[in-house]
Amino acid sequence: MTSDQTGDQTGDQTGDQTGDQTGDQTGDQTGDQTGDQTGDQTGDQTGEQTGEQTGEQTGDRQGSGPQVQTDDDGQIRLQKLLAQSGVASRRKCEELMLEGHVVVDGEVVTRLGTKVDPRTAVIRVDGKRLPPISPHVYLVLNKPRGVVSTMSDPEGRRTLSDVVADRPERLFHVGRLDTDTSGLLMLTNDGDFAQRMAHPSYEVDKTYVAEVEGEVYQRTIKQLLAGVELDDGPVTVSRARVVSGGHGRNSPGRSIVELVIHEGRNRIVRRLLDHVGHPVTRLTRTAIGPVELGRLAPGELRDLTTDELGVLLDASQL
Repeated sequence: MTSDQTGDQTGDQTGDQTGDQTGDQTGDQTGDQTGDQTGDQTGDQTGEQTGEQTGEQTGDRQGSGPQVQTDDDGQIRLQKLLAQSGVASRRKCEELMLEGHVVVDGEVVTRLGTKVDPRTAVIRVDGKRLPPISPHVYLVLNKPRGVVSTMSDPEGRRTLSDVVADRPERLFHVGRLDTDTSGLLMLTNDGDFAQRMAHPSYEVDKTYVAEVEGEVYQRTIKQLLAGVELDDGPVTVSRARVVSGGHGRNSPGRSIVELVIHEGRNRIVRRLLDHVGHPVTRLTRTAIGPVELGRLAPGELRDLTTDELGVLLDASQL
């Protein structure tokens, strides 16, 4: 083979390879642009989601949901909204749509490119509600014992306003806890949500852990589960169990019990346990529906998760 032939072949191969690569890249880019999903965009989305999630966790973000860009009509492509809301990657969200897992306003949506209003659309993925993009915030507070569940107090006691003094929003407390009760309390600037969640028609299960006097036996648990009649009406206990018992017949000590009830009448748990002979010495609310206190320290706040908020919006029919 002569040097000219070698050069020609090398040049041809290089040209072919360059052309192939250029063509492949052009085709890939065209395909990616058509699908609105290049690797760079995926990386950007991941970074944006990470940033948004970090903002949500630290409380830097205003309002609920990710920061999304809509068109002039206030709409956004559905698969893009799902991805930016943390459901999955853009490509996976497209697969979920094509496979019929996504429902918008009661109708299955399989057409890619469908646009929705992220503020008003009721979106579900595999039955789970995706909360709308909203200017509202939905917070979980571990209320310390001794804090009054009001935003102001004429007696000068420490209130919720003192605990959330660094928040810029005008917040409402969703229901309340007794001053000497600690634990989970939700705060929001969404007045409709606060009213619905506090209304007896929409209330969800609330879980309490109580330290009580004396040893609680199974007959007392059965009595609680059978229903107890108080002065202001009957109380239904969904679940009850002894977490830890007393210290023997000669030293009855104290017990810790867990109760799940639906309603939120004034001092209902204290009155209930006092009625069955076990006055409460310390009480903590550990959960409201799907929202759990977890390891949140007294006085600390966190945002509701997307799943938690979705369940509560359904429960309150919003």
